Amino acid sequence: MNGPLLELTGVTRQFGGLKAVSDVTLSVPQGEVIGLIGPNGAGKTTLVNVITGVHPASAGTIRFAGEDITRLKPWQAARRGIARTFQIVQPFPEMTVLENVAAAAMFAGGVRYGRDAEHEAREHLRFVGLGDYADRDASALTLAMRKRLEFAKGLAMHPKLLLLDEVNAGLNATEVDEALALIRAIAGRGVTILIIEHLMKVVLSLCSRIVVLHHGELIAQGEPQAIIKDPRVIQAYLGRRYAGTEASNGG
Repeated sequence: MNGPLLELTGVTRQFGGLKAVSDVTLSVPQGEVIGLIGPNGAGKTTLVNVITGVHPASAGTIRFAGEDITRLKPWQAARRGIARTFQIVQPFPEMTVLENVAAAAMFAGGVRYGRDAEHEAREHLRFVGLGDYADRDASALTLAMRKRLEFAKGLAMHPKLLLLDEVNAGLNATEVDEALALIRAIAGRGVTILIIEHLMKVVLSLCSRIVVLHHGELIAQGEPQAIIKDPRVIQAYLGRRYAGTEASNGG
């Protein structure tokens, strides 16, 4: 494919008089892992919602794999290869872990109902480390396991682009490290990843590029070490104490 996998040009999302996302222009090459950071209320999740069709853009253009997807519905975006996870994890509690993943496979992955969907779901569950929990009710999973279930559901949609929204929120240090390893494994399969993340440890170790939103505007983008030294990012998000700590540690 020639050109970027995802390309946003002047994307704006307005709710009444509030511009939650304002004139964002962004290019995401295939195979890249990009971190999306910014203060609470910066517009990060809204931007993901616009990309996936949950909220239509008020202005601007979104292109994916060369196609204009600005006006697509969420299910249409999903079937073109855009999958996402949610910050608040809400699996179907009355269904088994396996059934949750099979439903995603049938919804967007083009897998037939029955044995095909079940077989694929088990493969994804083994990949994320939930193979032994396939037949348990999703409501019985711990938070860390529910996060892994989100990964499995996303993979069942056969994504070219996977949008991760705060997948490490609420996890302890060991669980975060395990999630990091899983994200790297997914990227190793050739899936392009855009991750919303507050933990700078995660962003700096995982991402080749960082995009920073503030008050809905894109204020900086670039390599991680350049971003953490950017005065606009320090003032808007990181704070001088963090920047000073990074400098004293040699970057």
